Amino acid sequence: MAAGKTGWNDCKGIARAILRDRAARRKVIDRLLLAALLMMAAGLWAIAGWLAANPWCFLLWWAGCAGLTCMVMLFALYDALAVIREERDRHR
Repeated sequence: MAAGKTGWNDCKGIARAILRDRAARRKVIDRLLLAALLMMAAGLWAIAGWLAANPWCFLLWWAGCAGLTCMVMLFALYDALAVIREERDRHR
């Protein structure tokens, strides 16, 4: 039981560090964006035949791609709001 709590606290600490550090946030955004672009490219060219053969695979693949893209957009929105807050605090 205690090991599970420690793992959760570690995850929270890592997330807090990423969200508070501008460079770390941007690295995460870059990696997520690259993953989304590679996933889109693979779905359009590399495995297009496999996706076309099974409608469930098609839906799951593109739902995952859309979810990853939404995550990138949410991280970018958070980053923009954090930068605005940091700059406002710096000028006070």
